[in-house]
Amino acid sequence: MSQQKPLEIRPAQESDARVLLSFIRKLADYERLSHEMVAEEEDVRRWLFGPNPVAEAALAYSNGRPVGYVVFFTIFSTFAGSPAIYLEDLFVDGEHRGKGTGHALLSYVAKLAMQRNYGAVVWAVLEWNQPAIHFYRSLGATPEDDWRIYKISGEPLKRLSDRLTSLNEPGI
Repeated sequence: MSQQKPLEIRPAQESDARVLLSFIRKLADYERLSHEMVAEEEDVRRWLFGPNPVAEAALAYSNGRPVGYVVFFTIFSTFAGSPAIYLEDLFVDGEHRGKGTGHALLSYVAKLAMQRNYGAVVWAVLEWNQPAIHFYRSLGATPEDDWRIYKISGEPLKRLSDRLTSLNEPGI
C-alpha cells in the first residue's frame, strides 16, 4: 500500500509555463470563456517570469502531480492606503475539487498578503459560478455589491489611447 503524499503548494517557475498554460485553458473552458483564450506559452513566460514580471503564480501538487494553480498580482487601494493582492485565477482540476486544494491555494495567497503587510486579497467571480461563490463565502469573503467591473480592450482601447495622442497632451 503506497503512502499518499500531502498536498504541496509551491511558487511557479519558468519551467512551469506549459503546465500553467494548460490550467489556464482548463479554466477558460470551465468558465465558458474559451473563445476569449488567446494566451500562448510565450505570454506566460514573458509576463510571469520575464525581466519585468507583472504577476506571480503558484501550483498545487498531489502525489507529485500538478492539480491546481493560482495567479495573482499586487494592487493598491487608495482608500485603504495599502496594497492588496488581486487574485486573477484560481483553478483546481475537477477530480481534486472538494479536497482542500482550493483552500490551500487561497491560504498560500493569504499568507503572502500577511507576510507582505497587505490589507486584503480581492478577486472577481462570475455570477453564475455558485459553487465558487459558496466556497468563497465559507471562507469569510464578502461580495462588493456596490461595485461593477469594467474592461476596455481591443479597438476601443486603441481609440482611447489615440485620443490622448491627438490632443497632444504632455507627459507621456
